[in-house]
Amino acid sequence: LAAIAYKNGITQTELAEWYGVERRTIYSWLKRLDTDGSLEEAVSDAQRSGRPRKLSESQQDAFERSLHQSPTEVGYDAETWSPTLVQQHLEETYDVEYSIPSCRRLLKEAGLRYQGSEVGASKADAGDQENSSSNAEGRNGRWVPK
Repeated sequence: LAAIAYKNGITQTELAEWYGVERRTIYSWLKRLDTDGSLEEAVSDAQRSGRPRKLSESQQDAFERSLHQSPTEVGYDAETWSPTLVQQHLEETYDVEYSIPSCRRLLKEAGLRYQGSEVGASKADAGDQENSSSNAEGRNGRWVPK
């Protein structure tokens, strides 16, 4: 759509404002479309490897198995896993550092989900509470297997 608008006289600056991106992004989009290749190739991103994982495959498996045990079984004085406790466990066990949001992602990847504890709270409210930076870890819910 950006290319069609550009061909109809809309400037790259205006397109950047419309789409909420930088002008150089619009330039990159238009450059990708100005090719002899197929349209399908032009509008598709190339495969990217991404950043390598901090844990090896065997470490990741062992880590995920530990999350399916209670923290007390793994040696911590806590009833349930929290992103903060996961962060501590990763640092102590595997000597790797993860941010709290990455620890939440790892909990989800391991098959756990956040369960709010407030009576009558909707799922959306529970999710908002879990994602809230003002929420004290473990106060309003816990991470449980799906």
